[in-house]
Amino acid sequence: MIIAQTESSLKIAEHPLELSGLAPTPAEEWTRLIRFVGLGHADQEAMAQTVEPLFAHGLEVVTANYDYLQRVPETAAILGWEQGADPEHLAERRQFFTIWMARTLGLDLGTDFADYLFYAGKAHAGHGPRHIHVPDTWITGAISLTQTTFARLIAEQIQDRALAAAAMAGWNKYLMIQLDLMLLGYRIARAWDDGTQSVRVTFFGRLRDLTRTDALTAHTHSDATVAEVLRKVLNYFPALRSEVMETHWQEADQPNSLWTHVEPVYTPRLGWRLLQNGKDLRYYGGFAAPIHAEDELALFPPGR
Repeated sequence: MIIAQTESSLKIAEHPLELSGLAPTPAEEWTRLIRFVGLGHADQEAMAQTVEPLFAHGLEVVTANYDYLQRVPETAAILGWEQGADPEHLAERRQFFTIWMARTLGLDLGTDFADYLFYAGKAHAGHGPRHIHVPDTWITGAISLTQTTFARLIAEQIQDRALAAAAMAGWNKYLMIQLDLMLLGYRIARAWDDGTQSVRVTFFGRLRDLTRTDALTAHTHSDATVAEVLRKVLNYFPALRSEVMETHWQEADQPNSLWTHVEPVYTPRLGWRLLQNGKDLRYYGGFAAPIHAEDELALFPPGR
């Protein structure tokens, strides 16, 4: 009888572990935007015919970009270059920009490039190695400057006006997709820092390889729940989703809609445990449990 009561109590104590409202992963956003802007084979053919003249001026583009950032008072102040660029910092940024330029001129449409751009957005939000926050206005402005430079070089080097126009249309689509991915990473990083209380998030097993850390600090507001912190974690580290969570689809409430809408809902995979201050959330409040300053949220893979 005592055993039966204990089992019954455990069943009653279980709480749902469901999460919704996640941002798209970089791969999902990348694929969606390519389809939305219609970046197709004809665009890529025209762009490919302008790669050589653009590549020939690659060093000029990289050098001019940072010369310009040093001359503009606002960007010079953001980078700490009011009295001139720090040589080591300038070399780091030129290297990053050169790698980006090489992948862009290589017409890289792989989803790993989407991850790279997503990381670039997070880095500009102050989450890079130097923790410099570059407001999103200047991210958008930098892409605009690149578009302008591409347009000028194509106009100067390509005699076929129809080809030049078609190529520039393709580059415009491609660079706008890139901007969207960077702003996605930027917004998610800014959301990570939003809140007045700190919560420690710890990772175990393979998650340490995917996040490149064993623990970090998230920020929340005083009325937050576990769901808010977990949502931030899975948005900031989208690679964790397929590792930790299973996706289910459920009907979404859309008043006055003429068709059925569905949305993804995420639940932990079999064997995964999510603990708040050492207590398994399945039995202690679920994802709706309130979370407080200095709490710890731990993610354990099966067998740990």
